[in-house]
Amino acid sequence: MKLVFMGTPDFSVSTLAALIEAGHEVACVYSQPPRPAGRGKADRPSPVQKFAEEKGIEVRCPVSLKDPVEQQLFSDIEADAAIVVAYGLILPIAILDAPAHGCFNVHASLLPRWRGAAPIQRAIMAGDAETGVCIMQMDVGLDTGDVVLSDRMKIDGQSTAGSLQDDLAVIGAKLMTKALSQLEAGSLTATKQPDEGVTYASKIDKAEARIDWTRPAPELDCHIRGLAPFPGAWFLCEGERIKILGCTPVENGGIAGKVLEAPLTVACGKGALQLDLVQRGGRKAMSSADLLRGFPVPVGAELTL
Repeated sequence: MKLVFMGTPDFSVSTLAALIEAGHEVACVYSQPPRPAGRGKADRPSPVQKFAEEKGIEVRCPVSLKDPVEQQLFSDIEADAAIVVAYGLILPIAILDAPAHGCFNVHASLLPRWRGAAPIQRAIMAGDAETGVCIMQMDVGLDTGDVVLSDRMKIDGQSTAGSLQDDLAVIGAKLMTKALSQLEAGSLTATKQPDEGVTYASKIDKAEARIDWTRPAPELDCHIRGLAPFPGAWFLCEGERIKILGCTPVENGGIAGKVLEAPLTVACGKGALQLDLVQRGGRKAMSSADLLRGFPVPVGAELTL
């Protein structure tokens, strides 16, 4: 099929690669414009743009798709379908209607649970036991379109947003190629999303990343894993921000935010957390034991200040 691909982060690359591997003609790729990154703050292309250019595919990076000129350029491609994976721009009706078969989205949740911007993080942060991927026929609503295919997977107690994203990217790529095969064969069917069970995965706010030690340890464990590796949940110690990238709930207790034992076990509102993997600003992730060699945090220290 002749396709337009629309995506931006690493999560999207797996699907783009799978479409190319399956023999589809990716006529054009749309991605977010390059953003300043690194110490020099030079503009850096998105992972999707970089991958597409390496494959010799035309890449377009409009700031918006509301401009009638951009909409006409999109329509002129005369695509059979558009495949959308974490693109980052709202698609106006003129874009949704341009491809012959419409636009299909890889969404990393079991719709209608976790519609919106951060479904992977929110699923872990909420303590969900499972998640998955839905292939959705897009409409003008926020992830409200009919679902054509889905697959699910368990969320275990070790899953982070980063690891779960990698797993779901693989599932999404396989599902999308399967959906397009069925579309070509005329056997693809769509199911309306139920009205019950709708939740919204709002964008992660920076303020959410600060650890509130008064919460129970199991809740904080989910919160930390849902924000790892980015943006990373953090606490302050001696005025320095320390990120927690890995932890283990343990049977212990005390005043919330107080260091109970070495190397770094901290009391929560209920139970305690053993901090396994941490990161100081501008440095690599390290074990808490390695952290303490250059940054002493004594037993009895209070991390709520």
